[in-house]
Amino acid sequence: MSRSLVVKVTCGADDPERCNQAFTVAAAAAVSGVPVSLWLTGEAAWLAVPGRAAELDLPLATPLPDLLDTILATGSVTVCAQCAARRSLSESDLLAGVRIAGAPVFVEEVLGEGVQALVY
Repeated sequence: MSRSLVVKVTCGADDPERCNQAFTVAAAAAVSGVPVSLWLTGEAAWLAVPGRAAELDLPLATPLPDLLDTILATGSVTVCAQCAARRSLSESDLLAGVRIAGAPVFVEEVLGEGVQALVY
């Protein structure tokens, strides 16, 4: 049985250090060959909009766009449906490959066999 990782990020520019930690863990897992699903909720939803991840600048940290590209290359990135709606975001506003989905999809993912879920 292979294991997979679901990382839910609940913060963005409002808490850049915690946000970057979530992206770093997800990207590290992705480059290690672990299937990764990254969920962007709350203020993290903005990071799926082109150019917004580059605005998060954290000294001594890998730039967020690089981490996001790494995750998108092998895993999936999802923006919470309610969070997107509250910010008037549709899939056409997001980076290529990013989807919008709701809580039922999140629950299905985290309850899958061999899944480890982390929330930041």
